[in-house]
Amino acid sequence: MKIVLDTNQLISAILTPDGKSAMILDEILAGTFTLVISPKIIKEAEKVLSYPKLVKLLNKRDVSPETIRTLLDKIQVIGRMTYDSLLVDAIRDDPSDNIILACAVEGEADFIISGDHHLTDLKTYRGIIIIDPATFAAQLFEAGKD
Repeated sequence: MKIVLDTNQLISAILTPDGKSAMILDEILAGTFTLVISPKIIKEAEKVLSYPKLVKLLNKRDVSPETIRTLLDKIQVIGRMTYDSLLVDAIRDDPSDNIILACAVEGEADFIISGDHHLTDLKTYRGIIIIDPATFAAQLFEAGKD
């Protein structure tokens, strides 16, 4: 199964290691799912993680810049990297969300995991299911009980 984590979910996984996004990222790192990622998503994550407010929070939680760099490097190695060659203009209210849709289409993802209502309100895009992390995790672990 191929999934795209939106930028906020990547950051949430780093900030909240016991949260749903971190649980999903752990499954990706364990090889349960294939992460579809793009250079634009990585660049956006690096930019957001360098915001002074987040740097302060990361320091408070003892998350070093080296830990973040190692994780982002690992994601790029294990993930299916797209080429950022597709342009999508489906979300007018927040055009930055279009990079998530473009990555998912280009990487032939099955799911986009997002908490952003601009994405989740779509529910699907070109056959790709858009779902919040709590619902995805609940479905994942319910399926595991069968």
